[in-house]
Amino acid sequence: METIQGGTIEFDRCIATPDMMPIVGRLGKILGPRNLMPNPKVGTVTMDIADAVSKAKGGEVQFKAEKAGVVHAGIGKASFDEAKLAENVRACVDAVAKAKPSGAKGSYLKKIALSSTMGPGVTISVDSAAAESCPHGWRDPPRKNLPGFAPR
Repeated sequence: METIQGGTIEFDRCIATPDMMPIVGRLGKILGPRNLMPNPKVGTVTMDIADAVSKAKGGEVQFKAEKAGVVHAGIGKASFDEAKLAENVRACVDAVAKAKPSGAKGSYLKKIALSSTMGPGVTISVDSAAAESCPHGWRDPPRKNLPGFAPR
């Protein structure tokens, strides 16, 4: 605790049990702005620490959505090579698509823009980001060419 209060943070994710949250809560001013504060919605406040650690080490994608529909997610660092970043983008797009509520209609992802922390944004087409994650290159089966399906 003294190390973190001193400003030395040597971890990417903070996981805590509910009974430790009063102690971790004192570090809120330090961990909060860095988006490291444990949160039950994200799964970093849990009694099953082993499962949370294995998910974190396994590369679990964490993202936050604003009310306007903007999704923020970290997909890598500047030191990653191009193939690793592309793989992370596809994993993030898949995770956001899987989190789509059952009541949501229409296209869930309309636009993707990547940027470094203080750099300009680069727009990526949704089709190219999802192309290699789906074997056919599309999210839904092509309904207009299949018998028994009406075109959209």
